[in-house]
Amino acid sequence: MRSRFTAFATKNADHLFRTWHPRTRPADLGVDDLVAWTRLDIVDTTGGLENDDTGTVHFRAHYRDSLGDHILEENSAFVRRAGRWLYLEPVAD
Repeated sequence: MRSRFTAFATKNADHLFRTWHPRTRPADLGVDDLVAWTRLDIVDTTGGLENDDTGTVHFRAHYRDSLGDHILEENSAFVRRAGRWLYLEPVAD
């Protein structure tokens, strides 16, 4: 999760592509040059340990755009595929 936040913050679309599950990855990742990602808070996690193949991360990502400061809050599902963790999708609460 932290590496993906950093990829958004540094506009690293290649890392986002490589860490997004192919089944749910959009055709255009469209990193927005007008958005500044400023802070990531990890609220909670489930799974994601050495012997797990799935996990979730509940986070708050702080960002700034032309309208001001905002927070994106999400509980995200991750899966391990070929030894690498991939973002799958948001999980409904």
